[in-house]
Amino acid sequence: MTSSKARCRKQIQCLWITGYLRMVEKGTVVACKEQLALAAYVRRVFATEKLIIDTEKLKKYEGYQKYFPFQLFEWEKFLFALFMCVFNEDGTPRWPTLFSLLGRGSGKNGFLSFVAFCATTETNGIPRYNVDICATSDEQAKTSFMEIHDDVLESPEQVSKMRKNFSWNLDCIKNLKTGSEIKHRTDNPSSKDGLRSGMVVFDEVHAYQNWKNINVFTTGLGKKPHPRRLYITSDGNVNDGPLDKLKERARKILFDNAPDNGFLPFICKLDSEEDVHDEANWPKAIPSLPYMPNLMSEIRTEYQEYVEDPVNCSEFMTKRMNIRIGKRDIEVTSWENLLVASREVPDLAGMPCVLGIDASLNTDFTSASLVFRVDDEFYSINHSWLCPNSPHRSAIKPPLEEWDREGFITLVDDVEVPPELVIDWVLARMELYDVKAAALDSYRYSIFRHELASIGFSAKEKTVTLLRPSNIMQVQPKVTSAFARHRIAWGDDPAMRWFTNNAKLVPAANDNYMFGKIDPKSRKTDGFMAFVAAMCIEDQIPECGHYEVFEPIFF
Repeated sequence: MTSSKARCRKQIQCLWITGYLRMVEKGTVVACKEQLALAAYVRRVFATEKLIIDTEKLKKYEGYQKYFPFQLFEWEKFLFALFMCVFNEDGTPRWPTLFSLLGRGSGKNGFLSFVAFCATTETNGIPRYNVDICATSDEQAKTSFMEIHDDVLESPEQVSKMRKNFSWNLDCIKNLKTGSEIKHRTDNPSSKDGLRSGMVVFDEVHAYQNWKNINVFTTGLGKKPHPRRLYITSDGNVNDGPLDKLKERARKILFDNAPDNGFLPFICKLDSEEDVHDEANWPKAIPSLPYMPNLMSEIRTEYQEYVEDPVNCSEFMTKRMNIRIGKRDIEVTSWENLLVASREVPDLAGMPCVLGIDASLNTDFTSASLVFRVDDEFYSINHSWLCPNSPHRSAIKPPLEEWDREGFITLVDDVEVPPELVIDWVLARMELYDVKAAALDSYRYSIFRHELASIGFSAKEKTVTLLRPSNIMQVQPKVTSAFARHRIAWGDDPAMRWFTNNAKLVPAANDNYMFGKIDPKSRKTDGFMAFVAAMCIEDQIPECGHYEVFEPIFF
């Protein structure tokens, strides 16, 4: 598929690639640490692999710019060349997957429309190489499609010429010579089957809650040579969704030397929240900003609004600067702190701990949490149960079935969560750990009284603490401080991240706070509240260090 004149090269002999690389390396452009790492990564790949830069193909693509009302910026030329014109020795694309995280205003839809247009042409050399532009909303999916439709095909200066090579309507653009089509698609389940895409584009991938619809679109890849995927987006507020997985994959490639498997990561963001207060840093997130004075004026206005009201103007940081800060007025802790809490829990066999339970049986999650205190660290082992027939099940967005398969939760095929299931889980842990006491509120204790007594816990014997709102208010500062000081760890548990990220601080009497739910129907907190219950009695854990181990209790 590549030009016969193209050769394998160790040196990068392509101005579209080296132009931007040198700008980053020499500091001609202000670049974030991810861009600096990307420059080193690209240099390393070319130095260690036999790659082909199809300069003839690239030159023809370059000529298509005349049909567009803009010229590509240096960063766009760089990405386009790597994505569309660099091949392995066997002729397959070196980077068939492009992940691009850009601040809003960078011109991503212009870049996307140029890529899609080029992919359908004779220069690509693959007949019926269809491009599907996907998004969670029809409006977003149409954005780049309509840029080609309105600004290229129906431009008064070139519409007659375009009619010789293309046919089009509001749903499909077709290259008459290659048979390749561009279509816009959404999450609507109709007409997804039987896709024969050459390239699938996911615009604003931050809006996807899970991989379900992404996977539907990508299953059509591979029926055509050189299948490609393009993920392009600003940051967003969906945590633990596809975007976070893509960002983590990018980070491992750029900073941990992980195998890329054809995945090209292009991330533009501020290096820290503090960067935002110097406008010279803004191009780190919006690489097109130095070339767009009108946009610069708008960004200055939005920055002032953010400074004056950071709570209600938090989208400025998330969408413009690609720094996810969350809803600081109500969040229990930051997403960054939750990621720190996801670090590995050490072997705690025989160690003392306390148990917290949050239960609702048939209308919500039931959760249990074991909390350990070792030196200055709190470690937690957690599990939750949910009936599939819960009235709120359809509103809960996370991949519950996946979490069930991976052991983070249990989906219970019953009319309610039997207390025996929870007690069986606790009993199994009592064979490993020294569970000293339990905590739950009076209502939940009435549900679990008999079962808890069967394994040695009762309020009468003072091995069960019945929690009151005052207990929660007292423990709240301890919990939020432990998150802030990175003293909590519960392993890579997406359910606990989700539970905790859905919790908010609610003002209570005497300048105290309680814990509440951001959205009581679709955003749950039960696992977090079980953890809070255990934290209310963490002072009942005997003082111990890593080497003082207690004998487990057996029944």
